[in-house]
Amino acid sequence: MKKPELLAPAGSFEKAKTAFLYGADAVYCGTGSLSLRSRAEVNDDDLSRTIEYAHSIGKKVYAAINIYAWDEYYEEIKKQAKMLNEIKVDGIIASDGGVIDILKEYAPDIDIHISTQANTVSYHSANFWHKNGAKRVILGREMNKEQIREIMNNKAKDLEVEIFIHGAICFGYSGRCFLSDFLASRSANLGDCAQSCRWEYNVYVEEHNKPGNLMPVEYDEKGTYIFSSKDLCLVNELPEIINMGIDSLKIEGRLKTEYYLASVVSAYRSAIDDCLNNPNNYDASKYLKELEKTKTRGLTTFYFNDRNNKDFQEYDGKQYNPDYEFGGKVLDTVDDKSIIEIRNKLKVGDTMEILIPNKLEPYVFKIEELWDTETDENVDYVNPGKAGQSIKMKLPITCEKGWILRRKK
Repeated sequence: MKKPELLAPAGSFEKAKTAFLYGADAVYCGTGSLSLRSRAEVNDDDLSRTIEYAHSIGKKVYAAINIYAWDEYYEEIKKQAKMLNEIKVDGIIASDGGVIDILKEYAPDIDIHISTQANTVSYHSANFWHKNGAKRVILGREMNKEQIREIMNNKAKDLEVEIFIHGAICFGYSGRCFLSDFLASRSANLGDCAQSCRWEYNVYVEEHNKPGNLMPVEYDEKGTYIFSSKDLCLVNELPEIINMGIDSLKIEGRLKTEYYLASVVSAYRSAIDDCLNNPNNYDASKYLKELEKTKTRGLTTFYFNDRNNKDFQEYDGKQYNPDYEFGGKVLDTVDDKSIIEIRNKLKVGDTMEILIPNKLEPYVFKIEELWDTETDENVDYVNPGKAGQSIKMKLPITCEKGWILRRKK
């Protein structure tokens, strides 16, 4: 079986480093207002640093200009294309035919990847893009495995295929949704989605024979998030996906935290490697156990196994994990104490987990003592106040800079 690329999101240079540390082969990031995550923009300097760092460790970086562009955006697109060509990004993700023409002219040395926004759902479409300069197509998430296999069997031989294996699913067709723009004047196509599909809605019907008299449709406490979808999770399907010969497996989430990246990337890194090394004994339950610790919504295989699947709506609207949360990140170790950048309240007695790169199972321990970073005095707890706030603690194993700590609630 061919080893697929594990592709992770990177909303910043620090997030890219975390993704690489925990096993990603490549990351993808935005280019400010010209991608679908303008709130997770990576400025030109950070993008250049990310590419330089990635290439120094044998990894790749892809940048997105995957908006459907009005004419007034094209001068900026030309500038971005030139810049990406100069800093030698490994690929540019795009969906608009006009944008792709600009990329061919202004970024001729860079591979073109067709975004999932282009809704490539057939080998006819895949081969069209290949004839028009694409190195890779990112398939629409609405496809089932039979349809994906049909593309793999009939696509151009040197055309790469990428699919999503984990993360949020849009209510709209592969993200092409106008709901946010309609309700909040925030365009998803321009990277400013208000996630209107995640809002709570109340439904009313007009009472019979009484025009204008609206009656509420009653729901229980889990019945008002009528547009919200569960999150995609295909960890159980990895053997079949790898057998298809898919080139790249993509995790969604450029707005997610470093903790989310470390947890999810580490789980899929272990799952892919174990599947390749011992495919006959692949057991997804242990990877799913780790993924469950980061989830904020239910998990679904969407249409991958069954085109008629209806189990992908998230009616209870959860946006948090009741059991685990981001504890902190190791910044440094001085003598026998580690300096931890905290992300949630930590107190003596808390159960913590150290996420170890290249190892699925975390190291579990309890906080025995805490010290103020500036005064070195003992404290019982610390609350996150300002960005970059830190605390000292003794860790039971030697940890390197960038390792992530998980707190059990």
